Amino acid sequence: MRSKLLTFIIFLMISVGAIAFAYFYYLNHQAEAVNGPTVDEIVESSLEIPEIVTNLLGDEYIRVSFTIETDSEETKSELEKLDFRVNNIIIKHLSNLESEELEGLEGKTRLENDLKEQINEVLPRGKVVKVYITSIVIQ
Repeated sequence: MRSKLLTFIIFLMISVGAIAFAYFYYLNHQAEAVNGPTVDEIVESSLEIPEIVTNLLGDEYIRVSFTIETDSEETKSELEKLDFRVNNIIIKHLSNLESEELEGLEGKTRLENDLKEQINEVLPRGKVVKVYITSIVIQ
């Protein structure tokens, strides 16, 4: 009787331990999936656009630089090959804007979103996740 009770207790402890391990393993991987890519992965798949200076619609000009976050390193590589098209998209878009359209958070967010859409149109594969303005001066 004692050996059966001891066997049952050992079996119960192993079962509880296995269930606890599986639960915490699941929670850990669930958290990784929710958090998305790591900082290193984001940096590896992001492309810096150096400062661009161009006229705005009117008498003002803009000095601006961007970082473009892509969905993969392969997409980043494609964008690096197409940098002349990316610069062209940026310059054409900016030269069609007035400085008032870039004022405030809303104006800058609209610029980032517009550029994201236009750049995604020229990508043969992959996509731009986000465009970030890293510096901007309007004079």
